[in-house]
Amino acid sequence: MEELLDPALGQVRVFLMHDDNKLRKLKYNLGHPRLLTFGGAYSHHIRAVARAGRRHGIETIGVIRGEEHLPLNPTLACAAACGMTLTYLDRASYRLKHTPEVRARLREQWGDVEILPEGGSNAAAVRGCAELPPEIGVDYDVVCCPVGTGGTLAGIAAGLPPGRRALGFAVLKGAGFLTGEVARLQREAYGRTWDNWSVNLDYHFGGYARSTPALDRFAAEHAVEGIYVAKMLYGVLDLARRGAFAPGTRVVAVVTGQPSTFVAACGAPTGFDSGEPR
Repeated sequence: MEELLDPALGQVRVFLMHDDNKLRKLKYNLGHPRLLTFGGAYSHHIRAVARAGRRHGIETIGVIRGEEHLPLNPTLACAAACGMTLTYLDRASYRLKHTPEVRARLREQWGDVEILPEGGSNAAAVRGCAELPPEIGVDYDVVCCPVGTGGTLAGIAAGLPPGRRALGFAVLKGAGFLTGEVARLQREAYGRTWDNWSVNLDYHFGGYARSTPALDRFAAEHAVEGIYVAKMLYGVLDLARRGAFAPGTRVVAVVTGQPSTFVAACGAPTGFDSGEPR
């Protein structure tokens, strides 16, 4: 784990924990031989499911928002190379992907499948992400992470020891619903909620997959991806510089989607990683 050095942080210390949260979210979701899930054309989740399917001999089906465009972009080309079957839903149907009617059509088309929500956030994913805090190798007060669908934050908060708290940074515009989503995910996973977390809505930079020149420069300077991690890290540093953290606070910023250790497999809310509204 590396410490981020910036004179503007003053007495606040920020440590970067590189961790593949997509694998954590899949860890307890890989018990069925056929897995169907959803995502946008650049979805990290789609790629992660496809890779997990190849690794564990699971048939995977990716339902992609919108129309097919050839040649496939690198994300979908990687998924296809891993053996994932790609199919497409028009945008109107995709917005209703969580409804019984759409799911019934998908089961009629694809047969006996386990359906994962977009982004992979469900009760099993929360339990996987709750295993992150015990692996933090430094003393800390706050754990920060980007938030798209809420599963990672819900799990991290559930796994924190007493006296620590979690702060999520929404990557979507108009993401006030995430507070309810995180609480609901915790209830589904554990039958209770925790009060040691919150969601910051101020660093979405225009919405999912949106950016600004300032954010692009920041992402390049810190060598992090721009959809999730750059927004979270920008928010952490900005809040620290503005005095939102007490002097001496030790912050762990989770750099998601970038593995540190391999997470082996063991054996529904609507997701939002495509930027589509509910």
